[in-house]
Amino acid sequence: MSTKIVVLIIGVLFVLIALLASKKSNSKLGIPLGILGILMMIYGSYSSEFVNYNSQIEQVSTGKKLKISGPVNAVKVVSPIDKDSVDCRILTMGVYPESHKKDIWAIIRPTDDRYYPQSDHTNTSYKRDGEWQVVTRFGGDKGEAYDLIIYEVDSTASSFFSSTIEKWKEVDDYPGLKLEEMPTGAKEVERLKIYTRKNCRGVF
Repeated sequence: MSTKIVVLIIGVLFVLIALLASKKSNSKLGIPLGILGILMMIYGSYSSEFVNYNSQIEQVSTGKKLKISGPVNAVKVVSPIDKDSVDCRILTMGVYPESHKKDIWAIIRPTDDRYYPQSDHTNTSYKRDGEWQVVTRFGGDKGEAYDLIIYEVDSTASSFFSSTIEKWKEVDDYPGLKLEEMPTGAKEVERLKIYTRKNCRGVF
């Protein structure tokens, strides 16, 4: 559980204690606790991943789209396209063959040469009816180049990526993975070069 969620919970408890104190005519204790509790609730809720996630959904955009014709016989990115310039937060979308059973992960590699698994609340890319998608976030300077790498992964590698993201969220620090830290069960299936069309540093 993150520190921000703990602050939110403590804030709720303080408000409840303040309400009980007011019923017992103990306003000297109730009023300060109530004010402190409300402030903690505001801080905890507006800085927690729940509110951040909602704001990310509202601002997500899409890049240029690739036209796919004929049967799909491999995992493929439909949007963005290679050499595309994109916003700070986009929806990476693609297709996969009907027989495909593995998880699909989008991972970005910026100029720091680290690997950053991308996820929304489902962690793995959302798959349905031959299409997949995942929210992808870029945090660099305007015009910075990124490798957008698509992996199909086994269950062990997928669990590794999910647990890594959870650990990063808990401490609110995203150091990325070195190449040697990437799990052996992740197989690269496509790589695109993507550029940011605005300054995204410090957005997330």
